Amino acid sequence: AEGGGPGGLLGGLGRALLEKSQGSADSAAAVKGGLRKTGAQLSVIDSVLGALGVGGGSAVDDVLDELEEVLIMSDFGPRTSGKLCDALREEIEDGALDATDGVAVKARLKGMIVDTLAAAEGDAALRLGERAAGGGGGEGGPAVVLICGVNGAGKTTTIGKVANMLRGEGASVMLGAGDTFRAAAVEQLEEWAGRTGCSFHRAASKEERPAEVLTGAVRKATEAGDVDVVVCDTSGRLHNNYELMDELEGVRDALAEMREGAPDETLLVLDGTTGLNMLTQAREFNDTVGVSGLVLTKLDGTARGGCVVSVVDDLKIPVKFIGVGERLEDLRPFDAAAYVDALFPDDAAE
Repeated sequence: AEGGGPGGLLGGLGRALLEKSQGSADSAAAVKGGLRKTGAQLSVIDSVLGALGVGGGSAVDDVLDELEEVLIMSDFGPRTSGKLCDALREEIEDGALDATDGVAVKARLKGMIVDTLAAAEGDAALRLGERAAGGGGGEGGPAVVLICGVNGAGKTTTIGKVANMLRGEGASVMLGAGDTFRAAAVEQLEEWAGRTGCSFHRAASKEERPAEVLTGAVRKATEAGDVDVVVCDTSGRLHNNYELMDELEGVRDALAEMREGAPDETLLVLDGTTGLNMLTQAREFNDTVGVSGLVLTKLDGTARGGCVVSVVDDLKIPVKFIGVGERLEDLRPFDAAAYVDALFPDDAAE
């Protein structure tokens, strides 16, 4: 495998994916299409803001109160919705924003939301090049990506899509079957490995625990010397099942003991249809394993796209990818500006 330091294959993988997404009209269209339900719900904001400038200062307060209600209904959450509207009110009172210009107020609202998302975005690329050693075959071994989430969030499918993206950029990938609980989970992951051209590691026996399986995968990949990234699957678990959460913490700790900095990414897969419940999930998983990035799935079937803003605003964890469809290529690197444009289309018919 090619070198994986900051200047090598892995150092550029995520950035190349990000640049490709940000420069792609097809990607922006896919995100907008996936969020059309939320966009349709938020289109009422245009008529709400149209009342600005009618009736003086009291009308401004009424309009902003109504705007806050619309945002809450779209799952931005009371805290984030109030914070955004208070910031708008302050800029209007300071004269920095024209209270009679609904178009300008909407543009400023969008800008504030982009800033909220981008503040945690940092390098939206996967942090696979931030290791002291080079890529597969280097002294530090392969990069390690740990994937976790609740049951039914789309974790296994997400792993297949992430693997497909990495393979498309030339990386050698191994999938580690750490979900030893769910029936057929190992077979499903092995099928994804076959579809995406990845190597595969599974438990040697039914007695092998998840931590043993995944450290075994990393060890096998390191010994092979030609694997750039090991993507580790884990069993789906409810965030309030503390026994299983402790098991996940043990998996993380076992990987961390193999080398400093592992796992390089701990990605939490969140089901976009769950709305603000994802905030509770994200908080518990973050407290347990230290989540480095979020993957949002099923956004193509929900009107609750605002919950993403609430999660990022509250926990300051960047969104790495969003899922906007069923195809392999429908997992897209996250772009805050494109996401907000999709939430607030200029034309409700778009």
